[in-house]
Amino acid sequence: MLTNPVKERMQAGEAALGLSVRLARSPDIARIAKATGHDFLFIDVQHSIFNLETIIGIAHTALAIGVAPVVRVRSVDDPDVSLLLDNGVSGIVFPDVNSAEEARRAVGRCRFPPIGGRSVSGGYPQFDYRSMPIAEAVPALDRATLVVCMIETAQGLAALEEIAAVPGVDVIHVGANDLLVSLGKAGRFDDPAVTEAMDRAIAAAAKHGIHAGCGGNRDVARQAAAIRRGVRFVTTQTDIGFLTAAASQWTTGLRKALAEPGT
Repeated sequence: MLTNPVKERMQAGEAALGLSVRLARSPDIARIAKATGHDFLFIDVQHSIFNLETIIGIAHTALAIGVAPVVRVRSVDDPDVSLLLDNGVSGIVFPDVNSAEEARRAVGRCRFPPIGGRSVSGGYPQFDYRSMPIAEAVPALDRATLVVCMIETAQGLAALEEIAAVPGVDVIHVGANDLLVSLGKAGRFDDPAVTEAMDRAIAAAAKHGIHAGCGGNRDVARQAAAIRRGVRFVTTQTDIGFLTAAASQWTTGLRKALAEPGT
């Protein structure tokens, strides 16, 4: 049976944790995500330059080891969505979703008819290229595909409940960083506006049987607080952030040690 580890964890009432990928180009990043307790990769095509073959190479390794390869595309109108899904990507994150109409366009690119308009292919890597009857493959792929709509603007925030109500959406994901910029409160992650947005997303998700997500808020305590309130889809940090933090900690510690008498 085709499964999605993110959906399974969220449906069990647990938080799925994602590693944001902006720097890595090797499929080994999937193994690092697995080793560090992440459930999915958040491959960021909106802010970084990837070619399609690189994404699919990462996706195939992730699939093989039980990590969900999720891609944030450029917009609800990104023409590569169906191509990514046909070739092994488990979910699509759509940035800057500002209305229910845009959410329906996002769903339409990811879901097969009658909900969406995704075209049928064959020889799907999700089934290890085994021949599968279309009558079985289509519903299995639909169930395993994750559709995430990001709320990142004042306009999107105003339409949050309507977006959550669109059939086929799995996650309403609050992008705290961009949302605060849109509200004129850049960098103020403890501002009540963020908590209010998250609470609205959690309530709307619960009402429609989907899940709330939180991104852009790179702080363990704030992420933990969001999870305790009901968030189930969380991006922890970027690969760039993890690498620079660990490298900085090491060199700082080494220079401190060298400065101590007798070392």
